[in-house]
Amino acid sequence: MASINTSYMNPRTVILIGIPGLEHVQFWIGFPFFVVCLVALLGNITLLIIIPTERSLHQPMYIFLAVLAATDVGLCAAIAPKMLAIFWFGSCSMAFDTCLAQLFFIHALQCMESGILLAMAFDRYIAICDPLRHTSILTPSILGHMMVIVAIRATVLVGLLPILIKRLHVFHSTVIAHSYCEHMAVVKIAAEDVRVNKACGLFVGFTILGFDMIFILISYILIFQAVFRLQQKEARLKAFNTCTAHIFVFLEFYILAFFSFFSHRFGHVAPPTHILLSTIYLLVPPALNPIVYGVKNKVIRKRVAQIFLLNHISHQ
Repeated sequence: MASINTSYMNPRTVILIGIPGLEHVQFWIGFPFFVVCLVALLGNITLLIIIPTERSLHQPMYIFLAVLAATDVGLCAAIAPKMLAIFWFGSCSMAFDTCLAQLFFIHALQCMESGILLAMAFDRYIAICDPLRHTSILTPSILGHMMVIVAIRATVLVGLLPILIKRLHVFHSTVIAHSYCEHMAVVKIAAEDVRVNKACGLFVGFTILGFDMIFILISYILIFQAVFRLQQKEARLKAFNTCTAHIFVFLEFYILAFFSFFSHRFGHVAPPTHILLSTIYLLVPPALNPIVYGVKNKVIRKRVAQIFLLNHISHQ
């Protein structure tokens, strides 16, 4: 009888408790996350305005950056509203199917971001190792096909996760110890055999994040070999300088991604620490990406300054 009383058949709603152990302070935790989301949205929307309207930025690197900005806006929109509603208003209830939709969009957008970073690494490899053929290799048609492949790969592979969860019918709880519907957090409340779900999660993670990281590393090994073969020191510094923004974004994305991925499955990290770090992993890169690329690019800096200057003049 006890097992029946504590089991839930096909629950229609779930409860997201936010950050377990920190419920008494998560109202205040919501404010820095709100600021990070605001910075991310303003920065990425600014990039989405500037890049299409500035002809000098109609290059593969900045087209990829615009797609990355759109992905980051989607990621903030997928996670922030419900998370802040939990923190500030105690709105913890969520329809189970809505939870699965959030799970899909968050993980699919993460995987798309990884694929875009791989495409950007390939662009840097061609630009430095074969500069004379850069524009002939990365044509608008090729760029479009690359983005379509990135989107299809993320949609198909991540789509397996909610489909496999839907086959589960019995849950020992409807309370999810997280601030958003993360795959493993949802799987852990199931009362059935979830080995297939866990294996699929690992497969998707390694197939996308692992594959992309390996090929990005290979790209940069080849780039560094080409850079160090240059005779002039100024040429080496100029070539390396074109990669610094992408290297920074690559490191912060994958270090946070793999820490979150492995700590949830194999680590002994305290739940509040894991949830805080996994939320930081989702929200901080979208906030940093436009800042990093904006600081490195004179055209973007100039256009941002013009936008704010025009706004300032119009309000006088």
